[in-house]
Formats: sequence, C-alpha cells, structure tokens
Amino acid sequence: MVTIYGVSRSRASRNIWLMNELGQPYEQVPVIQAYRLADPHALDAPVNTKSPSFLAVNPNGHVPSMKDGDLVLHESLAINLYLARKFGGPVAPATLAEEGECAMWTLWAATEAEPHAILILYHRLMKQGDERKPALADQAVIDLRGPFKVLDDALAATGFLVGGRFTVADINVAEVIRYAMPAPELFEAAPRVKAWLEACHARPAFKAMMDKRNAEPA
Repeated sequence: MVTIYGVSRSRASRNIWLMNELGQPYEQVPVIQAYRLADPHALDAPVNTKSPSFLAVNPNGHVPSMKDGDLVLHESLAINLYLARKFGGPVAPATLAEEGECAMWTLWAATEAEPHAILILYHRLMKQGDERKPALADQAVIDLRGPFKVLDDALAATGFLVGGRFTVADINVAEVIRYAMPAPELFEAAPRVKAWLEACHARPAFKAMMDKRNAEPA
C-alpha cells in the first residue's frame, strides 16, 4: 500500500486529492511541519519534519514524501505524476504526448505560478502579525497576471488542460492556483480560470480532502 507522509494541512493535500480521485487506499503518516511547533525537538513533540524518523525517509526535511514498496519519492507534484501513471484511469495520461503535457503543466505550475501564488497566500491570508507584508502580495498579483492569461487561454478549448478531460495536470495546477484565491482580482480578469477552479473544487474527491484537512488543527 502507498504511504503518504505529511499532515493534510500541507502539500500532501495534493496527493490525498489524487488518491481520492483514483479510489485507491493509502496509509497516511501525519508528519507536521517543524515550524508549526514551539520546540520540534521536545521529547513529547509529534513526529515532524525535523524528527529523525522522518529525516530517515526524506533528508530534505519537507513534506510530503511517499513510499511505495522500496520506492521513496519526494516533491508533491512529482508524486502525483507517479501515482497517476501507476494506477491509471481517466486522470492519468493516455499517450506519450499527454504524459509530456502533464509534465509540462506541472513544471509550469511549479515555476511560473507557485512562487508568486504562495506570496499571496502568506501575505494576504496567513496570520503572521508583523511578518505580513502586503506589498509583496500586491507585487505577486502583478506577476501572476501573465501566467493567469496563459492558463485562461489554455482552458478556452475544452475547459481542461490535457486531453479534453480532467487529469492529474488539472489537480497539480489547481492546487497551486488555489494559493492565489485571496486575490479575487486575478480570477475576475481570467473567467475561465475562475470557472475551472470552481469545477475542480466541486469534485467529491477534492471535498473529501478538504474535509480531512479542515478536521486537523490549524
């Protein structure tokens, strides 16, 4: 059975959503981020990203990680590409061309969108007191206007990114674009992106993941 390391309030949410879509059982080891703990090295601290037991799995000290037999993978978006290929079905690429497109959109999300979207999440939504810097979020909105236009145009033909159907590419990109939701002005300027993300979030597998996520301590 596949094991996913990470609490649901982390990028492990991406892997949990996909496994829900695939209808596959999995084991979850709830490794919490060390920065969320007062003392991650305390004797009574829960398993976290600085715990020796987790560092033995992922020496980078980040969640999520995944174990499937002897295979260990890190990086949430890469894990999703592997899981989709392993289990197949409609969310998986059906051809070599689709596999390339899924990889392309995954890398696009990681390089063109996430560095900016995460700043919007942190500096418009997160409760970080004096660490919140609205100017960084405002600049991130400006920087995302171009990528949002690219995504909006790509959705024009079928409303999906690859193969005219919902695939792992949509999951990977949607989970990055979700970080930009505190900037509604971006979505108003890209109506196809707005409709697509709403459709992604209406899927039962996404809702099940969010229910699990929301049940965890903030």
